[in-house]
Amino acid sequence: MSNPLVEVQKYGQSIWYDNIRRGLLTGGDLKRLVDRDGLRGVTSNPAIFEKAIAESGDYDDALRALVGKGVEDPMDLYEHVAIEDIQSACDILRPVYDSTKHRDGYVSFEVSPFLAADTQKTVEYARRVHKWIARDNVLIKVPGTPEGMPAIATLIGEGISVNVTLLFAVGAYEDCAHAYMEGLEQAAAKGKKPGEIASVASFFISRIDSLVDKKLEAAGADPSLQGKAAVANGIVAYDRYKRLIASDRWKALAAKGAATQRVLWASTSTKNAKYSKTKYVDELIGPDTVNTIPEETFNEYRESGHPSAGLAEGFEAKFEAAKHTLAAIEKAGVSMKSVTDELLKDGVAKFSEAFEVLLRSIEKKRNLLKAA
Repeated sequence: MSNPLVEVQKYGQSIWYDNIRRGLLTGGDLKRLVDRDGLRGVTSNPAIFEKAIAESGDYDDALRALVGKGVEDPMDLYEHVAIEDIQSACDILRPVYDSTKHRDGYVSFEVSPFLAADTQKTVEYARRVHKWIARDNVLIKVPGTPEGMPAIATLIGEGISVNVTLLFAVGAYEDCAHAYMEGLEQAAAKGKKPGEIASVASFFISRIDSLVDKKLEAAGADPSLQGKAAVANGIVAYDRYKRLIASDRWKALAAKGAATQRVLWASTSTKNAKYSKTKYVDELIGPDTVNTIPEETFNEYRESGHPSAGLAEGFEAKFEAAKHTLAAIEKAGVSMKSVTDELLKDGVAKFSEAFEVLLRSIEKKRNLLKAA
């Protein structure tokens, strides 16, 4: 029986796993996902680590050992155990990194969400953890905030590969694509090889529908518009990607060996029970894209996914339909700009809240371990 997760690769898309925890690494599960399901990468974020560390005993021994060595600050404890996980995942995915000639096999680690509004501190944090992780196949996640864009260019220019996260607006995606190209130009001017630097642009999907559907319902709009905004927004972003890589600016970088900054579909679990559980995978399969899928959706897609040529087939018609859909949503009184602005602000806040909960949980565990 064919595996839909593997079949997707035939259409130019790579499947990554939006999940990490110590048991996944030490028990051999991650390697099994690579071998059985063709998994090509791993993403993490503060909410994922909060769940992994706070809600399991997987890290107790490691935390106990660190506390025994005098490491007590919750942030230091978090970084030690989280970075150890990232290093292990990078090592497991290294064969994928090598076999795909550095196109896949990446593991992402996020800059502290507390720094999302500070360009310089974001750069400094990224430099520090990148050096600490010391793996060629790590991506440092930087939020696509206005303050994050110059940080992305600086880091790429220094040869640090970046996963740009929390992209909701097509304009923000375009800004991050230009930041990537600017960084590659800086790197080339310094004598670095652009082909040795990687980046993905994490464009969020399901959260768009969740908020737009709510606003459409409140406005008494045509119910047929519900569940359409997220994919339409993604298609417009993908069109922008296709146009950017056809530009003279990109062609000059490609001639120096640079690899495209693929669009990565993030937040692809279905939040609305009325929609197919695999909606945001099936509808966004496209050449030169990535979909990072959380555990439940990943397992569901293995069992009931429907791989197809997706965006590669009749793209111009799909692009025109997407523009029509977004125009109809605007006409119904829902501003996509206000939606994406709200989601970016909310996304940074949610990751910061998860990080605060995580640090408090680690502090509580530390105190229990010290008492013991």
